[in-house]
Amino acid sequence: MVLLHMSTLRFCLVKPTPPSLWNLSSKTHSKTTLSFPKSGLKFQTHGFSSASNTYTCTASTDSSPRTLGRLLFRQLFEKESSTYTYLLADVSHPHKPAILIDPVDKTVERDLSLVKELGLKLIYAMNTHVHADHVTGTGLIKSKVPGVKSVISKASNSKADVLVEAGETIYFGDLFLEVRATPGHTLGCVTYVTGDGPDHPQPRMAFTGDALLIRGCGRTDFQGGSSRQLYESVHSQIFTLPEDTLVYPAHDYKGFTVSTVGEEKLYNPRLTKDEETFEKIMENLNLPYPKLIDAAVPANMVCGLQDLSAKPVQAASN
Repeated sequence: MVLLHMSTLRFCLVKPTPPSLWNLSSKTHSKTTLSFPKSGLKFQTHGFSSASNTYTCTASTDSSPRTLGRLLFRQLFEKESSTYTYLLADVSHPHKPAILIDPVDKTVERDLSLVKELGLKLIYAMNTHVHADHVTGTGLIKSKVPGVKSVISKASNSKADVLVEAGETIYFGDLFLEVRATPGHTLGCVTYVTGDGPDHPQPRMAFTGDALLIRGCGRTDFQGGSSRQLYESVHSQIFTLPEDTLVYPAHDYKGFTVSTVGEEKLYNPRLTKDEETFEKIMENLNLPYPKLIDAAVPANMVCGLQDLSAKPVQAASN
């Protein structure tokens, strides 16, 4: 086996074409050179997970544009609320623009230190929804990094620099995230999905917030939640993505880091049921009242420390 080293990945295992398939003509043999079949080397896909990072790579040696190396990705964890924060950057762009999804106030210093160490320029601090279990770090980030814009959905009725709606796109360099409305956990939940163009990472990545968790989903008993709406959102906006799409939720309480659309369609114990059964399951969860909701929701409605004098702007759309 050969090791392929990459700046954003631990390593990728490369499986060469078996020698029995090499094309050794007399001409090439006499020059001690090898001519590989047209299919060339096949790079297998491998994922590496830990509590703080997940790395995935896919490649081939055909003439199609490379997707490796352009996207820098880090998965970060805040243990008190079991929240995942995601750092994405276009490292092929001269300015290395970066975004943070669902930052937490308590881990802002860690996140900004990582951004600085990696030589990135943070341009957006984004939320998938108004969280009830922690205070977002977007406002604190804005106070520490001039020029960073906060992002949240318009449907959340919250304050932010950029208010996004379904179908719009958030660009960072030459990469972008597509906004998909996935209400149900709250009225304003959105899922951010990486693009499907030749320069974007494959498989695609879906940052689902609390709409879809790994083998679960967000509760629907407060903040305008609706189990029927959540069921429709997940099935129409997430489960319609390619089955190899990587699912990155806002939380996990069992140590999982990543799933796929295909896995959740097969194994999610709630969302694999019919709609009526799903509604009954959600009605009988009997979950405790979130202990930080009374402090978190008011703060998150203004994106933490959002400057209310700034006039919100709309996101760019295709």
